[in-house]
Amino acid sequence: MTGISAFADDALGDLDAVGIVEALRQGRVSRTDLVEAAIARTEAVNPALNGLAYEAFDRARARAAAPRSYGGYFDGVPTFVKDNVAVAGMPTMQGTDAWEPRPAAANGDFARAYLATGLVPLGKTQMSEFGFSASAEHPRLGAVRNPWHPDHTAGASSSGSGAFVAAGVVPIAHANDGGGSIRIPASCNGLVGLKPSRGRLPLDRDMRQMPLRIVANGVVTRSVRDTAAFYREMERVYRNPKLPPIGDVTGPGRQRLRIAVCTQSIAREAAPDVREATMKTAALLEELGHRVTPIDNPIPERFMDDFLLYWSFLSFALVRGGRRTFGAAFDRTRLDNLTLGLEAHAARNLHRLPVATARLARTRRITTGLARDHDVVLTPTLADVPPRIGHLDPTADYRQIIDRLIDWVAFTPLQNATGDPALSLPLAESEDGLPIGMMFASTVGQEARLLELAYELEQARPWRRLQDAA
Repeated sequence: MTGISAFADDALGDLDAVGIVEALRQGRVSRTDLVEAAIARTEAVNPALNGLAYEAFDRARARAAAPRSYGGYFDGVPTFVKDNVAVAGMPTMQGTDAWEPRPAAANGDFARAYLATGLVPLGKTQMSEFGFSASAEHPRLGAVRNPWHPDHTAGASSSGSGAFVAAGVVPIAHANDGGGSIRIPASCNGLVGLKPSRGRLPLDRDMRQMPLRIVANGVVTRSVRDTAAFYREMERVYRNPKLPPIGDVTGPGRQRLRIAVCTQSIAREAAPDVREATMKTAALLEELGHRVTPIDNPIPERFMDDFLLYWSFLSFALVRGGRRTFGAAFDRTRLDNLTLGLEAHAARNLHRLPVATARLARTRRITTGLARDHDVVLTPTLADVPPRIGHLDPTADYRQIIDRLIDWVAFTPLQNATGDPALSLPLAESEDGLPIGMMFASTVGQEARLLELAYELEQARPWRRLQDAA
């Protein structure tokens, strides 16, 4: 089936966010032109992609038309915010319809910093229910489809953001990652997706209250320079003094790195075409002068059981506290089988939670040990190509869903437990043209190292973009 592209001969063209900033500064486009183009693109492709959770077009028009600048490097660049952070005047539904929408009274901590960069939000993007699944296929809200092949998933939980950026609706969109939810849609949609170090960017209060802060905010983009510019600009708005600064990363680094490569997840060996793509990436790194060493997966099998229990506890807290958190309209009968199955799993195993959480927190010792001999670890982002819509149907039997999820996404949760940064790059594709992401992980605070490596790989093996394929 033909891909779905929003790219057009308008103010946005096929520019990335940095290119748009340059066009604005040169007077070749205006903020109102950009917002109108993004609105038209959203309306053109959303019926097919289903990435829109809430539209705030009039608000975006008003902000773009304001006589004064809002400041920030990205002032006037259109974007979307994922539907699980608070934005003043917009409801937060977290990928479900289990309660009545209520507009937020004020921006949360993340939106306050995100919008201070000048980005103009057109609304919120769709996600899987509470972000629990790696595919957004809500029984009533519908499935978010992959713009490369609409019969396949766009990944999740930042699914709408990934689909819209890849399709050209906007050049950059908010995403966040509690088990791979920046990196998974980046891999599925052929994008750059960096999950930063724990504490690099602000979290809203509900995410800060987690016993182990596995969630990190970020963005998905089509170019390395957009991701690098975003973190540079966020650092001017919000700076965590406990982490080394990323700074202004503008190109490849000179240092040759010690890179470990592993194609075996906790659950399984990667699919043959994914494994082959990973080893080709390893060969490219060697050609570029890096030292690459194959390793066995060092993560104990119990890690996935511990992570699943912690993940389940988050569902338990949301479901049991639903009326208190979301209001009297909360209706658990409208939740999908994955959410309810996770809640039930936690209820049966709450006595194991303290030990599981403690073990997850100690997992960082393993990656710290790896860092003594390796600067970066290369793995596939996902164990297989994006599945067809229906493979992760959240109305199916819980055991079927969770087994299929663990089988597909077993590479990404590690860095959520350790707090390390990890970056997915679209360096390969399947025989039928679906993107395949390669994941590069380092230790806490080393985002600059990953971005420098990403620039080098982008130059050495430029990835195919949807507008090029079309």
